[in-house]
Amino acid sequence: MIHSFADCTLDDARLTLRRGGEVVAVEPKVFDLIHLLVRHAGELVTRDRMVEEVWGGRIVSESAISACIAAARKAVGDDGKAQAVIRTVARRGLMLVAEVAVGADGGPEPAPVSEAQRIRYCRSAEGQAIAYAVVGEGPPVLRFGPPMTTDLELEWAHGLYRGSLGFMAGCSRYLRFDNVGSGQSERAERDIDFATEARDAAAVADAAGFDRFAGVSFSGGCLPALHFAALYPGRLTRLAIVGGYVEGRSRRSAAPPPDVLKGMIAEGWAQPASAFASAFVTSYFPEGPKEAADQVLRQMQAACPPETMLRDRDAINNASVLHLLDKVRCPVLILHGRDDAVHPLSQAQKLAAGIPGAELVVLETANHVPLYGNACWDSYNRTLAEFLTG
Repeated sequence: MIHSFADCTLDDARLTLRRGGEVVAVEPKVFDLIHLLVRHAGELVTRDRMVEEVWGGRIVSESAISACIAAARKAVGDDGKAQAVIRTVARRGLMLVAEVAVGADGGPEPAPVSEAQRIRYCRSAEGQAIAYAVVGEGPPVLRFGPPMTTDLELEWAHGLYRGSLGFMAGCSRYLRFDNVGSGQSERAERDIDFATEARDAAAVADAAGFDRFAGVSFSGGCLPALHFAALYPGRLTRLAIVGGYVEGRSRRSAAPPPDVLKGMIAEGWAQPASAFASAFVTSYFPEGPKEAADQVLRQMQAACPPETMLRDRDAINNASVLHLLDKVRCPVLILHGRDDAVHPLSQAQKLAAGIPGAELVVLETANHVPLYGNACWDSYNRTLAEFLTG
């Protein structure tokens, strides 16, 4: 639903807050507090209820509550003196006093993050051009995307990814880049090596002015992310791993079955409407929604040619990061679909068991990575953002 009040709009499906048409960066608990107040506009919301819904009933200090209230007021353009939007009811709680209009969600097409995306370039150690872009304000977060399947420009153009970017832009300064050989980066051919990709990530972070930052990896992006954590232990403040794994499918058993997905790439990657390509993406996102999964497929097909995708498939099938797990020193959160058939939950459990202090959150989905429209979408995004922004 879209909640409009004062000059603000709060979208509880995409977890974004806008004021004057611009995305406002807010931490997850601040968003949750504003959401609670707009849902009960004109009603008293007691401190006990705030603690129950925003902090999950945990013990929380008065100073933390006061800081959250102050941040909520600032986010909606209010302050403790004016109290034109959020009013304090002495010794009892809060009340949202601005008039709220509620409208239906307009569908999966999110509002723009900003007027235009600015893509910049830096150089790898070998001299290849790497495309990168930064969106949003807040704590710095670097994304390790699945190798060879990202495209900064198509992500920006497609509604599916604009929704995810809008969410991340609302709580962080979000840095994305395309691997050499794919997307907007130089389409140079080179051997796929995850330590090299980790060094590319360091070059991108340097160019963007990121010194110490949180990292988030998706699917095979966990491979360069874990190499990065081992190579640069002082730079990552924390790392989230979504749909990750320790060993590629060729290493999981003495006699691994044939890679059916590789056959689908060989047969249908170059054909946009190929049934083989559709079957490939369905294996990753069996719950859909179909429109969102089709957008993922179109981006992946455009990101790199089939021969590069096949080389990447061989590399990830034979990869293992088992030797790196005990070298990771930052806090790690692992999120994984309970019924993921591409990389089973046992791989996420192996990650969590091998990385010191790592935590595992099991998502109620069969999708490899949640998509907008999945039942777990909201809780997944909130959990991810809360961890990444501390």
